Amino acid sequence: MITEPLSIAQLNSMDCPTFVARFGSVFERSPWVAEQAWQARPFKDHEALERAMQKAVLEAGQARQLELLRMHPPLGTRLQLSGYSRLEQAGAGLLEANSAERAELEKLNRDYELKFGFPFIFAVRDASLRSILESCRTRIRADAKSELDESLRQVFRIAGFRLADLL
Repeated sequence: MITEPLSIAQLNSMDCPTFVARFGSVFERSPWVAEQAWQARPFKDHEALERAMQKAVLEAGQARQLELLRMHPPLGTRLQLSGYSRLEQAGAGLLEANSAERAELEKLNRDYELKFGFPFIFAVRDASLRSILESCRTRIRADAKSELDESLRQVFRIAGFRLADLL
């Protein structure tokens, strides 16, 4: 997923289809975020692009935010993952978890999604399976508003990592 770095001038000169082709997968299966952010050009710097993408999500309303959260695959899933998700989950050891760890993660994921209506989301880059499991055990006890906020924060962390790879 790493590409040649873009200058701010190159970033600002992209038409919308080119921009979405480059940044549309930063937010999991949600190219609408890139489409909205493109409208905020010109960007002063790369951080301004990240803020514009976050703003698009925050201003989208709760229904669209929930839709975005539901685009994320369950952690540790054996289902087909996007290129980013596969690399991120593999890097955290999720794809190599033993049967007991997989069973616990599957149960936590199922219980979490039943409670909140969207999958458990955690920015797994530089995380361990142990820290992911502990976070899920803790966060499943949160209230709905707190967990929505935390899940969006995690989505923004994931997007930040992905943008750093692209820029």
